[in-house]
Amino acid sequence: MREEHECVERWPRPPVEGWTVDHLFTLPGLPPHTELIDGSLVLVSPQRRFHSVVIDLLAAGLRNTVPPDLRVSREMTVVLDHRNGPEPDISVVRREALKSRTQASYPVADVLLAVEVVSPESEARDRDTKPHKYAAAGIAHYWLVELEGEGEHVVVRVYERDPVTKTYTCAGIHRDRLKLSIPYAIDIDLTAVDDL
Repeated sequence: MREEHECVERWPRPPVEGWTVDHLFTLPGLPPHTELIDGSLVLVSPQRRFHSVVIDLLAAGLRNTVPPDLRVSREMTVVLDHRNGPEPDISVVRREALKSRTQASYPVADVLLAVEVVSPESEARDRDTKPHKYAAAGIAHYWLVELEGEGEHVVVRVYERDPVTKTYTCAGIHRDRLKLSIPYAIDIDLTAVDDL
């Protein structure tokens, strides 16, 4: 027998064809940072301090040298197609992608760089699912950021999209300093994460 004070959550039943991006933006009560992958809603676990600190460091570093025609954005949905709306930790988008302060997503055509900071619960998505989807959708650059080794040092794996195969190839692995010339001039001291 159920006690009267129990609260029963009622989750919506998924449509037979799966959820769409329209559902992602209109379903009431979805937790923050819910993503849509292959028509399935992915609820994100609470993040560790590493995740937040590294996002802050990289976003600030990217903003330091961002050209006037680009913008750096945190945790915004990128609409890949009607069944996929992942939320990269950081995106570099064309300035014209910013339509209003209330917008909740960017079209994939406006995204030049997607950055994912790996968490234990997102490891498979960040290493496998998302890079494949981002590359197939045309995002030219992808960074995978992780902790490495006993000392828990930040490592950034930089990938570039091959326009022929429409897949990413590794363009570099950076541990102490992230210095790049594409998608624009970038110079970030990765050891500064220890000071945050």
